[in-house]
Amino acid sequence: SIGLRYLDELIYARLRRVSMPPQPRLQIKVSQKLVLTPALQQAIKLLPMTTVELAEMLNQEMSSNPMLEEVPIEEDQAAESADQQEQPTESETWTDEDLRNFFGEYLDQGSRQRPFPEVKDLPPIENALSATVSLTEHLTWQLSLRQVNETTREIAAAIIGNLDTDGRLVASTEEIEAMGSWSVNDVADALEIVQHLDPIGVAARNLQECLLLQLRQMDGACTLAERIVSDHLRLLQEHNVPELARRLGRSVDEIEQQVHIVGDLDPKPGTRYNSLESQYVIPEVFVVKREDEYVAVLNDDELPTLRINSNYRRLLDPKNSASNPEARAFVREKLNSAVWLIKSVQQRQKTIQKVANSLVKFQREFLDLGIEHLHPLILRTVADDIDMHESTVSRVVSNKYMHTPQGLCEMKYFFHSGLSNAHGENISSVTIKERIRKIIKSEDTASPFSDAKMVKILRDEDLILARRTIAKYREELKIPTSHQRKIRH
Repeated sequence: SIGLRYLDELIYARLRRVSMPPQPRLQIKVSQKLVLTPALQQAIKLLPMTTVELAEMLNQEMSSNPMLEEVPIEEDQAAESADQQEQPTESETWTDEDLRNFFGEYLDQGSRQRPFPEVKDLPPIENALSATVSLTEHLTWQLSLRQVNETTREIAAAIIGNLDTDGRLVASTEEIEAMGSWSVNDVADALEIVQHLDPIGVAARNLQECLLLQLRQMDGACTLAERIVSDHLRLLQEHNVPELARRLGRSVDEIEQQVHIVGDLDPKPGTRYNSLESQYVIPEVFVVKREDEYVAVLNDDELPTLRINSNYRRLLDPKNSASNPEARAFVREKLNSAVWLIKSVQQRQKTIQKVANSLVKFQREFLDLGIEHLHPLILRTVADDIDMHESTVSRVVSNKYMHTPQGLCEMKYFFHSGLSNAHGENISSVTIKERIRKIIKSEDTASPFSDAKMVKILRDEDLILARRTIAKYREELKIPTSHQRKIRH
């Protein structure tokens, strides 16, 4: 009985604990987590910026932060010959003594040095391009000059809005009809109006219609060329002139003349208006050869040299009784922001310098001999070399260029996979693509090399590749198949 009573009490106590509401308790828990401070976020944000973007950002910061100012060119050049003083303290909290030490470095000499100053000529004013007009704007402007009713104008605007960058109509007529519950005849009339706008060939639904629209607008009779495009487009794409002459009952010379007429047409009439604007690429790094070594030199000429505005130093001076606490707190906050910006820019430049030096070390043969000697390289290799994370290297090489003895190259151009040859040596995929391009360029157009034939040619050069690999590289180079490259005489 004693045992049963004890068991009953135990069950009752447990049920009571379950039924009791939870009570608030204090617990101490130790954990680790990564916190991105505003300064670290700013440094990461600066890494993928191009020189132009960074210069624009610094100019905006100078306009919003009164503690920042640009060093005049005369003072900057004078400071280049002076010995650089000790770097400022790494602490984020600045005392008055820290401020006096900081101003001694940044107030007079600027925020950085330029070991290789060079004054470059600006491009001539004739090279400056005005804003280009897009295809949509060009067609809409022409449509506004046409005397059409409101319904036709709305349908034509819908058609123009469904053109791709090549000027091809990507929506079907049924889809256009459903946009506004328009009739078939109204859509057909509006489509005909758009297809007769400049450039001729826009709003075509396929290549065949695009070529026919242009042929019908040409002066003189092009009936034979229209027949070739309408009935024998595949033979035309294959350049099978003898077969075209046989089927049409014409001479080879006559067919050749018509083929040349079709070849002068524009299969993508919209690209001339939607092409990317010409932009000057400013390289972040210049690779120059000094004696027998290559040296990576940062291009700092496009960036403003920053320093702290001297007019605000008096507000932080403890002896200045005229400054109130609010003004001192504001200036101190702006000073911390300015200091971290200057440090972030310096860190960005140092990181780019490290990555550039590593690229120069790994791609020495490319700098000497050209693209055929480009080595395979991955981000991890460079990251391990400079003791940084792969993500940092990825941000550094994004949208940045190096001016090398082999020409202007994007920094990401040096990172790509590779294959092994018969001797076990790693060959860059870019090098193999260039070799394929040269093989095709030297082939006989009447008997072009097939992918299988190129496999044998590269095998003789100790490059063992599968046929599908050759086909993949050829497609990446936008080179058609041997059947499409063949020109019959």
